[in-house]
Amino acid sequence: MTISKVIIRKMVDGPKIKAIVSVTIDGELAIHDIKVIAGVNRLFCAMPNRHSEDGRFQDVVHPISSEVRQMIETAVLEEYYAAIHREATAS
Repeated sequence: MTISKVIIRKMVDGPKIKAIVSVTIDGELAIHDIKVIAGVNRLFCAMPNRHSEDGRFQDVVHPISSEVRQMIETAVLEEYYAAIHREATAS
């Protein structure tokens, strides 16, 4: 499995949410609305989710293994940092 494309759909200057991202896997499967979140110690990715009937958030899609989660997070954060760098050098 390879991450074939990462698209930063929206950069956000909020205190927690930093970006909304789409990922394409193997050129065959797209996952939209992955959020780049500022955690206490680092940035991380939150998978697309929805409110359940009891008010909790449930992931709509999520990686089963930690290796796949890390692969997605690494690709997303690399593109996020590249987008920040492009914005900084464009100014």
